[in-house]
Amino acid sequence: MLTALAQYDPQIYELIKQEGARQNGTIRLIPSENYVSKAVMSADGSCLTNKYSEGYPGKRYYEGQQVTDIIERLAQDRAKKLFKANHANIQPYSGSVANLAAYIALAEPGETIMGLALPHGGHITHGWKVSITGKIFKSIQYSVDSRTGRLDYNKIEELAKKHRPRIIISGATAYPREIDFEIFGNIAHEVGAYHISDIAHIAGLVVAGIHKSPVPYSDIVSTTTHKTLRGPRGGMLLCKAEHAKQVDKAVFPGLQGGPHMHTLTAIAVALAEADTPEFISYAKQIVKNSRAIAEKLLEYGFNLVSGGTDNHLILIDLRNKNVSAKKLAKALDRARIVANYNTIPDDPAPPFDPSGLRIGTPAITTRGIKQEQAQLVAELINKVTENVDNESVIEQVGKEVLLLCSQFPVPDHFIIPNRKSEADNKSNY
Repeated sequence: MLTALAQYDPQIYELIKQEGARQNGTIRLIPSENYVSKAVMSADGSCLTNKYSEGYPGKRYYEGQQVTDIIERLAQDRAKKLFKANHANIQPYSGSVANLAAYIALAEPGETIMGLALPHGGHITHGWKVSITGKIFKSIQYSVDSRTGRLDYNKIEELAKKHRPRIIISGATAYPREIDFEIFGNIAHEVGAYHISDIAHIAGLVVAGIHKSPVPYSDIVSTTTHKTLRGPRGGMLLCKAEHAKQVDKAVFPGLQGGPHMHTLTAIAVALAEADTPEFISYAKQIVKNSRAIAEKLLEYGFNLVSGGTDNHLILIDLRNKNVSAKKLAKALDRARIVANYNTIPDDPAPPFDPSGLRIGTPAITTRGIKQEQAQLVAELINKVTENVDNESVIEQVGKEVLLLCSQFPVPDHFIIPNRKSEADNKSNY
């Protein structure tokens, strides 16, 4: 495929090569990023990109669905098995679309939804004011405790009893601790609300049993298919059987037309990869690496929101280091360490130049990095922080990163046991 691209559009071909070199030659610490296997990438770039499949298996609006129906049912079955869910919709184009579809399935415009505030670790689609979710629904936002950096379930319960929302959203995009979905489910039940869990960041940890699954305690579970799940960029909804029709209608025709069948196919491959002992070991190593970095950063005097981490993510409060997060993120990028600046709870700084740095370990763990090298990464972060204006030090750190990357190249394929294809038994469909 790349050979054909090189012949037809050498400019784009060269840019893709440059991006590949950048990904191979950097320590990628953005928590929402990862590397997919060549198997996933092959499916994502396959002839399935040519096919329109508007509707659902057996109920399409176009003909020629003999293969696509099998693929989509296969993806649904793999998702239901992996997450132990009654129903799965693999069609959402992204996690944001999946979240909006979940709300539309269970609430009417103007009704109240309640989610974690963006500056406190929530996602923009959890009802934040600049999102469409905060415009078409009345949004109530809960926060983390300003002292501990953790969710205060008693205050969340008080807020829910006061406002009686139609939907309570659990989940986060910048929260480094385990979330008790069971408590959220109990709060929602007590106030007569639906409970929607967004596990976009921790789906891989849920699959591996490291984080308690929200499926038994939620009406709908929303997730992306990349991040810790290590699939292509897409979205997915899991729900109880009683909500299946509303969920499917909310996705199509409510928000989308035809699904991206190439992405859906690649998701099916990623779900197969996640259903292996090797993936469980990988997910466990994600958390080990995250904790190793956190412990080392604490030794270097960094302040961590909530004091540490239970998952793949670390949120650093840089105020005691007297450096802006944006400036540090750009210095780290020059040193081949890729992170993102991020707001922290009760951040006094503006969102475009906040006080926090958000880092995570899914991508470096895919490369085979373990705790010893993870602690080296923390050491390099500290070195850049202490020399944020010293380009010679930053250049030297970049060379150390290149050496580390050469020792842990991005794998072409992940180990998957021999599998009998579910598609062999077409009579099931």
